[in-house]
Formats: sequence, structure tokens, C-alpha cells
Amino acid sequence: VNTSGTYTVTMTNGNGCVGTSAPVTVTVNPLPVVTITPSGATTFCQGGSVTLTSTAGSSYLWSTGAITQSIVVNTSGVYTVTMTNGNGCVATSAPITVTVNPLPVVTITAGGPITFCQGGNVVLTSTAGSSYLWSTGAITQSITVTTSGTYTVTMTDANGCVGNSAPVIVTVNPLPVV
Repeated sequence: VNTSGTYTVTMTNGNGCVGTSAPVTVTVNPLPVVTITPSGATTFCQGGSVTLTSTAGSSYLWSTGAITQSIVVNTSGVYTVTMTNGNGCVATSAPITVTVNPLPVVTITAGGPITFCQGGNVVLTSTAGSSYLWSTGAITQSITVTTSGTYTVTMTDANGCVGNSAPVIVTVNPLPVV
């Protein structure tokens, strides 16, 4: 028997006597439908996270080994959950993919010496990205520097991830008084 219903059997013995059994009710519980619901985007930058929550049930086993209804994910991977419902029926969710994009490595390249005499300049150029914000407030990939100071750039890449450069110190030496 593999479907719900009430079943009886009628039997005839060797003497021709007929008897009918008491009815037996069989209940076939459907398998649960298990889904994973993310708390937000499943693609994000390093340092972020997303909470994955299973359909409600009696017990859970995630592909990570976790046994809670929800897990917090901060690494790339494919995640599934196997859930057991109150009837003891077990089902596994469809996989959900989480992508964690790395933060960009941002460097500043000087187009010449970073120590020079007053009246000179140096062009500082950031690693390529989608947008830039220099410590001077400039928003271009390159800036021309004519004064002493410490310069940094924050760059956003195509994935929307943000990286910061190490500082570059520019020294402008004054002209000698003759």
C-alpha cells in the first residue's frame, strides 16, 4: 500500500466460511516542501553576510553541518538544507548559491618622483575601478599633486566593493633663497 485509505481483507477458509477483517486506515503523509529564504542579496562584498532560513520543520541539517533553522553565511558556496517535519518526513531544498566578492586591492602609482622642488608636480593614478574618491575630494582616476601631503584613494570596483589604498607621501621642497 502506498496511498492513503481504509483497507480491509475478506478471506474464505477451507470450510467455505467467509470472514472480513477490521478496517485498517493508512495515512501517507506528503513530503515537505523545503525552501531557503535569504535575508538579502546572495552576492555581496567581503565582510558582508546573508542569513539563510529554512521552511519551518522539526529538525534541520544544513550542508555546513549546522542544525538550526537559520544560518549566517559569509563565504562563497552552494548551500542546501534537509528538513524533517512533524510527521517524520524528510526533504532537501534546492541549492542556493552565495557569492562573496573580494575587496579590490587599490594601489597608487606615481607618474614620477614623489619628492620634487616647488613648482613641479607628480601625477598619482589609482588602480582602475568604477569610481574614485581621493583624500583631496577629487573623483577622477588620476590627480596632479603640487603640494606636500599624504594622499590616499578609495576605489569602488564593478561589483560595488570598496578598497582603500596605502598612503603616498609627497614632499615638495621649497626653492632656495639666493
